[in-house]
Amino acid sequence: MRRSVSAMPKPGGRTALGAALLAGQAAVAVAGIRQGVAPVHVAAVCWLTAAYTVSGLIAWRHRPGNRFGPLMVLTGAGSLASSVSWLHQIGLVADLVPLILIVHVFLSYPSGRLTSRLARVLLGIGYVAAVGVHVVSVALDFPAVLYQGELLLVGAVALAGAALMVARRRTRPLRRSLTVLIDAFTLGLVMIAVLLVVGVLGGPAFPAVQRLAIVLLGVAPVVFLAGLLQARLARGSIGDLVLELREDPADLGTPLARALRDPSLRLLYWLPDFDAWAGEDGRPATLPDDPDRVTVIEEHRTPVAALVHDPALRDEADLLAAVTAAAAIAVRTGRLQAQLRANVEELRGSRARVAEAGRRERRRLERDLHDGAQQRLVALSLNLGVLQTRLGDDADALALVREARAEIATSLAELRDVAHGLHPAVVSAHGLAVALESLTVRAPVPVRLTVDLGCSPSEAVEVAAYYVVSECLTNVGKHAAASSATVDVRSSEGTLVIEVVDDGRGGADAERGSGLRGLADRVETLGGRLRVWTPPDQGTRVRAELPCE
Repeated sequence: MRRSVSAMPKPGGRTALGAALLAGQAAVAVAGIRQGVAPVHVAAVCWLTAAYTVSGLIAWRHRPGNRFGPLMVLTGAGSLASSVSWLHQIGLVADLVPLILIVHVFLSYPSGRLTSRLARVLLGIGYVAAVGVHVVSVALDFPAVLYQGELLLVGAVALAGAALMVARRRTRPLRRSLTVLIDAFTLGLVMIAVLLVVGVLGGPAFPAVQRLAIVLLGVAPVVFLAGLLQARLARGSIGDLVLELREDPADLGTPLARALRDPSLRLLYWLPDFDAWAGEDGRPATLPDDPDRVTVIEEHRTPVAALVHDPALRDEADLLAAVTAAAAIAVRTGRLQAQLRANVEELRGSRARVAEAGRRERRRLERDLHDGAQQRLVALSLNLGVLQTRLGDDADALALVREARAEIATSLAELRDVAHGLHPAVVSAHGLAVALESLTVRAPVPVRLTVDLGCSPSEAVEVAAYYVVSECLTNVGKHAAASSATVDVRSSEGTLVIEVVDDGRGGADAERGSGLRGLADRVETLGGRLRVWTPPDQGTRVRAELPCE
């Protein structure tokens, strides 16, 4: 059931409660000194009471719906009650209450609730020993067996609590500030156990151990306050985060990771069109199975994004909630950009698949032409040659046969050109270097060829490089009015670079010309880039860069 606001103490009431506890502490300190209590001991008790009271009031003020702050204030009040020396019976009855309250505080961090069944059982045993058994012990004037037994029982509860803290630190990843706090809690629980064991054994060392334990038990609230202040400062920077997200909505992950102090943070977007999650780069991604690592950002109860973060951030729920709220403001723009990148990625993949399918189909057609129509035409030409030798002196028949053989030769040449345009078989059969040599031999102008392949390009890349050189040399012969050309093919840092330069008249229109535009599409399909420099009267330079894979 949700508590109403009126049921919670108002800020003025909390302030009055704190002032009353601190005033009572001052009165107890003065009374203790007047009754001859060592000032060192009085100072230690005052330190313990003030540490829990002030820390609890601050935590209560900043997190009014959390039980942890009130529990710390109650611990400070219990410490005060146990040291009221002029009401002797109250002090005796409350002697062990502060210790078990401190165990309760440590085990219930950060919500003030005991989430573990084992912790609830331990606290139940501790309260029975510290309150129920202790009241009986006081009433019976502290029989040795009963009193020592309750001390040992409370000490065992504290030691078991320390073991729970160690297990929590080892089995669950913690933020650095929280690690220090858990270590302080563990040390405090161990000191409670040591204090009670020394109390059972007795001896002159007990007062020194008691004062040391009181001082160390007061350290944990100070560490808690430091962590609270650090989290408060982090939440105070959310305004700067919002401004940063507005300035550069294209990169949301970096400022969010900085605000949460989590370099491992990733921002994922939900893309309904693809029914999948994607990273900021548009590539598909999956959410981790661990729910503590994922915080989903929703809009109208529909997921729009998710933060994948360090699971220890769950212990800083306020900071995580504030950063998530700030991210929700800018995430719509980032989601649209991720959608666009995903569309581009899908288009690139689709384009590559279409290009690969076209390449395979052209290669099949080239093979079918070579093995089918061309072979039949060659066989027909051979049969006509045999027929020509058998015709004897029939001049008209011989003329018809010769004419038929000439037509067959022309058809074969045209078929070879068509097949070569579909797929350069020489590349597949002999490699790029040999294929380029065959091109330069047939070129319309003298060509200086340089090939330096330091990598092993795929066949698709080799075919694309071949067509770049072929189209460029064709353009040199048709349009450039050049006297010579150079072809340079080399690999550089995982990239195959093809450069074709002529000394012609330049001025080529790369946008209107279907040849160069088609080359650019072919190169870009493979993830490459094609550029053309063609100043008037200064020749033309074509440079293609292809991934050497």
